[in-house]
Amino acid sequence: MTDSQKSDETVDGTASETPKPPTPASMKPSARPRPTPAAMAPRHAAAATVQTVVAAPPVHSTPLSEAAKWGRVAEDGHVFLILDGEEHPVGQYPDAPADEALAYFVRKYDDAAAQAALLEQRVEAKAPSTDMHKTLEHLRAQVAERHMVGDIPALEARLDSLDTAIAALQRSEKDAQEAQRSAELAAREAIVAEAESIAGKDPATVQWKTSSARMNELFETWKTAQKNGIRLGRGTEDALWKRFRSARTVFDRHRRAYFSQLDSDNAAAKSAKEALIARAEELSNSTDWGPTAGEYRHLMDEWKSSKRASRKDDDALWARFRAAQDKFFAARQAANQAIDQEYAANLVVKEALVAEAQALLPITDLGAAKKALQSIRDRWEEAGKVPRGDMQRIDGGLRKVEDAVKAAEDDQWRRSNPETKARTNSALSQLETAIAGLEEDLSKAERQGDERKIADAREALEARRQWLDTLQKSAQDFS
Repeated sequence: MTDSQKSDETVDGTASETPKPPTPASMKPSARPRPTPAAMAPRHAAAATVQTVVAAPPVHSTPLSEAAKWGRVAEDGHVFLILDGEEHPVGQYPDAPADEALAYFVRKYDDAAAQAALLEQRVEAKAPSTDMHKTLEHLRAQVAERHMVGDIPALEARLDSLDTAIAALQRSEKDAQEAQRSAELAAREAIVAEAESIAGKDPATVQWKTSSARMNELFETWKTAQKNGIRLGRGTEDALWKRFRSARTVFDRHRRAYFSQLDSDNAAAKSAKEALIARAEELSNSTDWGPTAGEYRHLMDEWKSSKRASRKDDDALWARFRAAQDKFFAARQAANQAIDQEYAANLVVKEALVAEAQALLPITDLGAAKKALQSIRDRWEEAGKVPRGDMQRIDGGLRKVEDAVKAAEDDQWRRSNPETKARTNSALSQLETAIAGLEEDLSKAERQGDERKIADAREALEARRQWLDTLQKSAQDFS
């Protein structure tokens, strides 16, 4: 179907019925149906609205007075386009007034101009340029066929400008796509780098729960980017995916190895602690309170130094170990409580003895105090044991009196010791002789008027007199 056989389309996007195209010149005039004015009128009521992404171009219809500059209608209905003084046949519209024939081909020009305006609006709105060149080439082909009447040079100039604008728009889109691709590539690289960082850590330092959750998040982020992100190119995506997959594989291998070793360590720790539990349970019925308590302390030290099993196993093992200890110590406490009840009467007796002993203080008569203390000691042994919780207090009370008596004995011996007396008397004699000599030296120095010797003699004499005074007081204690 040629352009002269196509239906026209209104500028605002509604279809209108056009008159039947002119027939070839070989047809007889009687066989050429003449379009009626009614057939040429647009049927807006039956038209379907065309949805576009940009506003419709303004309606423009070239006036016939202006179109006459670009076209001419011959008497036989042939219509010519005038360009640069030359006429180009565009078609025939027979058996109709000249204005009607010219208007038919002017509408074709207006239609092409409207399509050009719509394309200009799309470019200005920066709509996707996917099919813009195709539309432009279609318009160029229509204009090149010259089956229309109008300012063809102006329309071709507009199409040339559109060609340049569309190329610029495509470059802008390409730049934007490259920027998006770079951002997407950086995001994918970041995912891979973080995965490789996690996989490269020493397995002994990895927080496996946190790291596993993060690795899963990275995988989900990767899948989302793969599904919804901009394409990076098969080669780039394959290379990144291989790195990411390798990091995940290494991480999974380390995790499996770590937990396998952990299971082995947990099993060994569990076995060792079960052996400690067996020994603790074996001792739980012992009534040898002191040695068994010491053995339990050793078991506790071994428990603390042993490795931990899994949290679940370790808690259960500790409960068993503690139960065995509690059984023994509960039995020991019950036994001690029974003993304490048995010794309660003895405690009353010994508290009275402590009070009697403390009444001897301070010591004024050593002999009487020693005799009274020995009587208290005899009765103390006869009283028997006291409850464990009171032993230190009661023994400490009696020991205070014993220490006071012993101190009094030591003091008495020191004063009555013959050897000490003899040493003291000898020291007194020596000091008295030394003082007499110093007094003579002082007198001689004074006669000579030697101030230095006088000062030295006085200083030495004063020191010897102080020593003498101290020894004389000590000697009085021995009298």
